[in-house]
Amino acid sequence: MGFKKFIVGSDRPYPAAKFILEYLKSKGYEVTPIGALVDGNPVPWPDVAYEGAKSLSEGKVDSAVLMCYTGTGVSIVANKVKGVRAAPCPDAQTAKLARLLNDANALTLSARLTTEELAKEIIDAWLSIEQPDPTRADRFEKIRKIEDKEFK
Repeated sequence: MGFKKFIVGSDRPYPAAKFILEYLKSKGYEVTPIGALVDGNPVPWPDVAYEGAKSLSEGKVDSAVLMCYTGTGVSIVANKVKGVRAAPCPDAQTAKLARLLNDANALTLSARLTTEELAKEIIDAWLSIEQPDPTRADRFEKIRKIEDKEFK
């Protein structure tokens, strides 16, 4: 069930965001850049987050990696889109557990804190979980029920 297609975006052309884009490509994933990763020009973080989350929600990609200065703004916006479970992950263990225990499908990162080395660790941890913990299926279903009520 693992991911095959990613969308990667940032509001500025941060070195870690560029690294993630190339790192995922080098691992054989289909990767679509958005935001400042397209041409280096700044793009408002709400626009980047919404574009990435919408692509994820519509099934155009399997996962999104979104970055802004703190990672908080893109997380807030992405989580407004039905079917998106964006998790801010400042370290590899949080990324791994966000996938395993929360069925997160969008990874949000802080450009302020994320070095290329840390980005590699976080991405590897994110990718290490092929599917969420099946014993948590009832919790994931609760999320879907909440979304169905809120996103009419």
